[in-house]
This record gives sequence, structure tokens and C-alpha cells, in this order.
Amino acid sequence: MAPRILLARHGQTAWSLSGKHTGRTDVPLLEEGRQGAKLLGERLQRPPYDGAADVEVRTSPLSRARETCELAGFGDRARHWDALLEWDYGAYEGMTPAEIQAVRPGWLIWRDGVPEGETLAEVRDRADEVVAWARSADRDVLIFAHGHILRSIGARWLGLPLDFAARIRLSPTSLSVLGWAYGEPAVESWNDVGHLVP
Repeated sequence: MAPRILLARHGQTAWSLSGKHTGRTDVPLLEEGRQGAKLLGERLQRPPYDGAADVEVRTSPLSRARETCELAGFGDRARHWDALLEWDYGAYEGMTPAEIQAVRPGWLIWRDGVPEGETLAEVRDRADEVVAWARSADRDVLIFAHGHILRSIGARWLGLPLDFAARIRLSPTSLSVLGWAYGEPAVESWNDVGHLVP
């Protein structure tokens, strides 16, 4: 079986709710985020995932991703991996896109990057490291991480430039699956939040 990546974005935080760029600041989950993580775990217990018993699990070491992983029922199987950290936003940490655009009109992170933080090339290289790891064996992997790094992994899985990630948004506690079609990397599902709908 060709390997797939199951991507789980962490649950809602106060900063993600307000649209603030949350890179390395360790913001905790809101109660809504904790509940969403439990619902995601229940989703992964049902078909077609059936508990994801054979997948290898990794998580960002930041608490919002780790707690999502734990509440979803995978904490005891997960290894922390720095490659899954969110983008280091440098001087733009904690700012909303509107606040950044007020001082830098027309700014787009996927094109312009951030001052005093990670470069586009550094983010791309981390995403490539995750993709190479996921393709290295014949088992699926499940990762718990953050919006921008997961979008970067999605773009690079498809062999596309990093700026393609601007076109593939991710909601908190969403589940996405990257796999294969006709021998080529493909998106099986993206930004699925069906488990959050009552």
C-alpha cells in the first residue's frame, strides 16, 4: 500500500479565533478546541479509519497540537517532532493579517514572508522533510500540527510551489488526507470538519 498522510489541525484557540498569527507562542486550546479534538478522535475510531491502529503518529511539540492529539486518543502513540512546529512568524507573531497590512499594504505571507522569522525556503524545507518521511515506508501516518505548516505540507505533497498553500485553507480541528491517484500524489479530502457538525 502506498503511504498516505492524515493531517489533523489543532483545535480552536483564542488566537486562531481572532485570526492572530500564532507561531511559536504556546497558546492553549479553548474548551471548543478540546471538544473538537474529542470529536476528531471519535471520527478516527469509525470507518474508514477504524481507530487508525497501524498508523505512525507524530505531533508538533506545541501544547495546542499535543493536547489535540491526546484528546483525540493518540497521545500515547505520538512522537513529538520539531519539523511540525508552526511557522516562526518573527516580528508578525500575534498580529492579524489586517494589522500587518496596515503597515505593509498588499502583504501576503506566502509571497512576502515575515521579518525576523522563518524564511519561505526554511518552511518549504521543513514541509519537504515531512513529505519525505511520510513516503519512506509502506504505512499511513497521522500528524497533529498547525494551519500554515499543514498547508505547506499539502502543497509540497503535490509537488507544487509553497505559494500554492495560499489557496488551500484549513479550519481548526479539521481532518485532511493526502494520498495517491493513478500513481501521482493527490488530495483525497481537504479541510473536512464533518465531525464538528451536530
